[in-house]
Amino acid sequence: MANLSTSPWEEVRKQARHLENDIDVKLVAFSKLGVSSGASSLSSENVPLINSDEMFETLSMELQQLLTKLSAINDKMADLAPTGTATLHTLKRHREILMDYQQEFQRTSARVNARREREELLRGGSPPPGASAGLSRRDQYAKEANHLHSSHILVDEQINIAMEAREHLTSQRQAFKRMQTRFNDITNRFPMLNSLIYRINARKRRDSLILGIVVAVCTFLLLFYAFH
Repeated sequence: MANLSTSPWEEVRKQARHLENDIDVKLVAFSKLGVSSGASSLSSENVPLINSDEMFETLSMELQQLLTKLSAINDKMADLAPTGTATLHTLKRHREILMDYQQEFQRTSARVNARREREELLRGGSPPPGASAGLSRRDQYAKEANHLHSSHILVDEQINIAMEAREHLTSQRQAFKRMQTRFNDITNRFPMLNSLIYRINARKRRDSLILGIVVAVCTFLLLFYAFH
């Protein structure tokens, strides 16, 4: 019995239990800290939306280190474990505890990160240099109202520009219609001019046809010469 109590397997197992107890205590504090920081940001009008999270970040780093260390110790236990069903059950139980701790840590971290993202959206980005560390909820609502008012002004300006462009296009269309009507009147008054334009177009079509025939004949002759 004395040899078993002082064996490397038992020593490593004691370290694992000690780390599990330490992680369990810190996880409880970590979860409470995450919940309290989220609730405090919504409890009062005068509380900044984003508070100092140094304690949360410090505890998060410590838990990450402890979880990594516990994972390494579990691997070491697996290497030193004696054969037997009870030993396998013990190893499985330690790995399940580690997995539960990791999942709890990830859930709390994800919840706090989601809260930070929501607050960052409400906050409208990081403050300029020299500004206060946080704004009250009432100030944030006033800031968002100012943003909405500015957006409405920009939209109204764009609508006015679009309406002016539409009126300008409408006036241009009417001017083109008037010009087309004048041209029609001129052609109706001077039928000879219309006939002259028709003859010019007919001659152009005839010249184009003759030119096409000449090009085709030349091409045929060149191909005939090249292959014979």
